[in-house]
Amino acid sequence: MITAEQVKELRERTGAGMMDCKKVLTEAKGDMEKAIELLREKGLAAAAKKAGRIAAEGLVEAYIHGNGRIGVLVEVNSETDFVAKNEEFKEFVKDVAMQIAAANPQYVSREEVPAEMVEKEKEILRAQALNEGKPEKIVDKMVEGRIEKFYKEVCLLEQPFIKDPDKSIKDLLTEKIAKIGENMNIRRFARFEKGEGLEKRDDNFADEVANMVK
Repeated sequence: MITAEQVKELRERTGAGMMDCKKVLTEAKGDMEKAIELLREKGLAAAAKKAGRIAAEGLVEAYIHGNGRIGVLVEVNSETDFVAKNEEFKEFVKDVAMQIAAANPQYVSREEVPAEMVEKEKEILRAQALNEGKPEKIVDKMVEGRIEKFYKEVCLLEQPFIKDPDKSIKDLLTEKIAKIGENMNIRRFARFEKGEGLEKRDDNFADEVANMVK
């Protein structure tokens, strides 16, 4: 079993994110040196070192889908204007805008989700588990598992990438940071859907947008 102390040590030694540290430690069966090697192979240690640097340049991308049915504005920052003009960076920003159109996240990261919303969701999930007849002693563990699914639905960075569902948007961002060599940050976005809030036909926009990238 991987301990919090092991995760903390690996994070301090590499600067990588907590979840990435836990993942590679599990993969390395607790072997610290092997975990560091895995982080380097994945480019995560290098990316993490860049993550503290200021990113104030970048692009604001506009994406319109379905003859004006969905519109997205997203700001993605980089450290320099030079990288902002890089074609790979531009393609990444377009992918992020398309992701927002398809998956309709509410926040960029889990840190932005209001605490009261998380607590309310936990209350609902707990009630659901108890109504399903689950034993009290395992309900809290079930709630924690289901709240992770909630984050994947509402947080952009947690969502599976529509072009490659085996990786999250956070994974994609980390890869781009390591490859391009600068810190990058998805700062904010706005998503508009025609007739939003009004009674209308229920179309599956996620499938429609996903079909465009095939």
